[in-house]
Amino acid sequence: MSQLLHIIIVVVYVLIMLGVGYWCMRRTKSVGDFFLGGRTLGPWMSAFAYGTTYFSAVLFIGYAGKLGWGFGIHTLWIVLGNTLIGTFLAWKLLASRTRIMTTRLNALTMPEFLHARYDSKGLQIISSLAIFIFLVPYSASVYMGLSYLFEKTLGLQYNEALIFLAALTGVYLVMGGYLAVAVSDFIRGIVEFAGVLLMVFLLAQWQGGFVHTATQLLGDPAVMAPGLIKPVPLGPAEWQILVPGSVFLISLVLITSFGPMAMPQMVQKFYSIRSVADVRRAMTVAGIFALFMSFGAYYSGALTHLYYPAGLPQGIFENGRPNLDLLMPHFITTMLPHGFVLVILLLVFSASMSSLSSLVLVSSSAIAIDLYGAFINRHTNQKQTMILMRLLCAVFVALSLILAMVKVDVIVNLMVMSWGALAGVFLAPYIYGLFWKRTTRQGAYAGIVSGLLSAFSLFLLWGKNGIPVAGAITMFLPMLVVPVVSLFTQPPPQTLIDQAFGGYDRTGDVQSEENR
Repeated sequence: MSQLLHIIIVVVYVLIMLGVGYWCMRRTKSVGDFFLGGRTLGPWMSAFAYGTTYFSAVLFIGYAGKLGWGFGIHTLWIVLGNTLIGTFLAWKLLASRTRIMTTRLNALTMPEFLHARYDSKGLQIISSLAIFIFLVPYSASVYMGLSYLFEKTLGLQYNEALIFLAALTGVYLVMGGYLAVAVSDFIRGIVEFAGVLLMVFLLAQWQGGFVHTATQLLGDPAVMAPGLIKPVPLGPAEWQILVPGSVFLISLVLITSFGPMAMPQMVQKFYSIRSVADVRRAMTVAGIFALFMSFGAYYSGALTHLYYPAGLPQGIFENGRPNLDLLMPHFITTMLPHGFVLVILLLVFSASMSSLSSLVLVSSSAIAIDLYGAFINRHTNQKQTMILMRLLCAVFVALSLILAMVKVDVIVNLMVMSWGALAGVFLAPYIYGLFWKRTTRQGAYAGIVSGLLSAFSLFLLWGKNGIPVAGAITMFLPMLVVPVVSLFTQPPPQTLIDQAFGGYDRTGDVQSEENR
């Protein structure tokens, strides 16, 4: 009976989301409306859209389970990084400049920004292909995490849950575009915030105490953080490099904190905010949201050590081997009061649908706006571009679905590979393009090439054990390459610099035209 109630409430929730999609479809008239909501979103919607895209089933299922079990209470370093760097610093440094410069350059997407900023159609083509290719595994990881939870709570088979989620994502996003994502993100954000507070409150009720008691126990070396003590082998079997777990943890902090600064689905929120005046309020709301969401996930993951003192439960073993992607679904469904499982299900469902929507929208735009737009003027072919974007939304969902069905790798590895590769491609050209007028087209190309080569070579060389470290190296190597190559190549034309930086005075402050 309880399972039937869960299904009914999920169906009602789904119908509400589809209703939002239909309502937004009637208000979506152009490519700008479909992809950025017409650049009219206020601070609360922008902040919630950023936060709900940041934290998905990858966090609550994959990261909370695998990292909470491996590193225990030390995963709170990731919380600190995600809040201060991935959210507060990202909004403080990037949001205003991105909003103004993309408006001046008439750019809707990251590849269009690179094209306009560096006057290079080639950068637009390469970066659009990178987005579509590398966001597929990230999307697949979100589908996998949510499907594991649906399997445990609703009694659906893994593949049945995947198909249901893929169909839902495709239908409601194809209808309403970014406006549908933003409106529904606001609704989902409220559900997520309430859900994570409830989850921490219930799970931290340990032996008559609360968070303080549970945290004291987690600080005992006898019950936590085996991942910090056990060395991890890297490289082929014939040569092994032993890296301490602390290096892996630091690498994960860097990837999940600096990575969002270059993720196209995250930067999109800076493009779409209504005005620069709204940035400060959005930064505050997004930062508070990030703190509560990330703390709730990682702290709950660390608590698995207290609830499973004898070791991993048998319920997460597959073919005799533990699958840590199943740890949090097992933990939630067996350790929480049954009546509250639905709230947590809606929490993870909401977070995942938000991330999936943004991933699908950005990926479809990479082809419809950027690759197609590099050869066909999207301004004179609005209707064709809209049709193509809707079609590509469905194609991207299908590719992610196939990868998730194959279960290529654990959720965490899929996400880190995706973020590491995309950060390697975009972080340096984007950051330097916003702040340093001397950055050249050749420097941007060199940064992208070094990021791609680093990603492919290190991921293949080190395998799954080295993915976090490889991702961190891939992300920061281009930050050294871009300025070096730029200093040894011809400066960009002054007309290009004036077009991009005309909205700033000598101190870098935004001038009166900030709300253009």
